[in-house]
Amino acid sequence: MQAFEVSAPHAFAVGDQPEPQAAPGEVVIDVAYAGICGSDMHIIHGDNAFVRFPRITGHEFAGVISAVSDGVDPARVGERVCIDPVVSCGRCYPCRIGRPNVCSAMQVIGVHRNGGFAEQVNVPASNAHRLPDDLDLDAAALVEPYSIAANVLSRMGPQPGDRLLIIGAGVIGLTLLQMARAIGLEEITVTDILDERLASARELGAGHTINGRSEDLEQAVLNATDGEGIPLIADAACIPAMLPAMLRMACPAGRIGLLGFSPTPSDLIQLEVIKKELTLVGSRLNNRKFPEVIEHIAAGRLDPKALISHRIALAEMPGAIDLLENHPEQARKVLVKISS
Repeated sequence: MQAFEVSAPHAFAVGDQPEPQAAPGEVVIDVAYAGICGSDMHIIHGDNAFVRFPRITGHEFAGVISAVSDGVDPARVGERVCIDPVVSCGRCYPCRIGRPNVCSAMQVIGVHRNGGFAEQVNVPASNAHRLPDDLDLDAAALVEPYSIAANVLSRMGPQPGDRLLIIGAGVIGLTLLQMARAIGLEEITVTDILDERLASARELGAGHTINGRSEDLEQAVLNATDGEGIPLIADAACIPAMLPAMLRMACPAGRIGLLGFSPTPSDLIQLEVIKKELTLVGSRLNNRKFPEVIEHIAAGRLDPKALISHRIALAEMPGAIDLLENHPEQARKVLVKISS
């Protein structure tokens, strides 16, 4: 079969790979579509501490079950599915308290084990979520990035009427915007330093946008809230140096959701946290959010296809990597068509 493999940092190619075999409890997926994520770019750059090379990457994908192993209902062959990449042990403390997305022995499909940039991939049967008949496979391939948004929003505990500030209008920022609207948040501000991305945010329903390069972000937020600050702040830019500003922009009792994996230290001003009794939450991957996201897409509350800027074949992936590295402002989500 054909697959996109990263053999070492900055070394990648599309080539022949052995067809996968399903272990007990697993299924084999004929992959239809897969999305290229910023996390895939981190693997290519050697910036992901968890990956082991060589690795077939890709953790956003959908397809059709073509084979099952022992212990899996044979009737599942032919099911159209999307794949939750979080594989957890079920036994450690996080798993026991319902937080399998931070399992002590967690594996992520496309990082710790081979992923979806391949004609076929084997995954645990429980990670393959059946799709409604009218949900297209290209849209289903993007359930995973929406699950990231759903997870951080749930960690932040939105209340009716809360204002939300999203820092960063890349793909994660745009999924956060759509998911926030889907769960009923109405006053949403998005900030970025690229006008092209802010235009995308307005297209997808942002009530207000701020270019942080040409405007004073903190002053704009305080002006817009009569000096009170913002109840909810989601950091989709993942810039550690932004944390002090986020603490200042948050209103008393505000909640800040952090998504970045950068090892760079942040300045935490304890006074800001204590005097406002702020809540800072980390959010990693997703905690069983796939059914919720699938329901939102099926009901028309989310529009994954609005995120897709490029559609390519598997053989074209090296060119797409070049585009994302050198001209990221030209792309939203690059979707790879692998099989029909």
